[in-house]
Amino acid sequence: MSEIWNRLIDIENHYIDRFNETGQQMLNDEYVEPNVNWSSRSWTSDTYRLANIGVVDARESKGLWMMHCCVFPHMENTAPIFGFDVVAGKNKITGCFHDFSSTGFASHPLIEWFGHEVSQLEWRKTRELPEWAQRIFSPYIIAAGNVSNGDELEQIISMSTRNLDHYIDTVGETNGECTDNTKGQNYYCENQKLNPHTPRVMATLGLSEEQITFFIEQCMFPEA
Repeated sequence: MSEIWNRLIDIENHYIDRFNETGQQMLNDEYVEPNVNWSSRSWTSDTYRLANIGVVDARESKGLWMMHCCVFPHMENTAPIFGFDVVAGKNKITGCFHDFSSTGFASHPLIEWFGHEVSQLEWRKTRELPEWAQRIFSPYIIAAGNVSNGDELEQIISMSTRNLDHYIDTVGETNGECTDNTKGQNYYCENQKLNPHTPRVMATLGLSEEQITFFIEQCMFPEA
């Protein structure tokens, strides 16, 4: 068994536990296909509007495992959107992306906190982002690849759980600070759907075109 896969599944379980502790599960779809298993779970709570975890397990057929997580604040909240995505083979993480993405407001304590946390990562490198990503991601976005061991792996593991815990514990503090931010959250989803890498990775993992469309439109980035 792969140590990297085990560590990432530990993150998945931590996320599920935290959402079960803080919210009410409203969706639990699991699909077992001949070549790939995939699932989507969603929660809602008084603190956050929607939390979703999507997992594509193609370890046996493709040697790959993928997890996506987004947490959306309530529409009356100026908080950013929590995003964490990772794709890993047996021996290395091929891609990991993590951000607290603004929903249109100039600043928020969570984004400032996230920026401080990211500033302590010595291995982080600034990347030129495509236009769609520049429109929604914070300047502090973490993008890592080709991670197999060492400090970078350990920091990704600890950061991914610590940052979710802090987000869940504090995101509700700014509930009621705006009237309706449906436009801002939908703008985030619209731009995420312009990412050509997402459907490409899912196709590589063995999902059909119909499954990919459902996963992206209804699970990962549903517009309100």
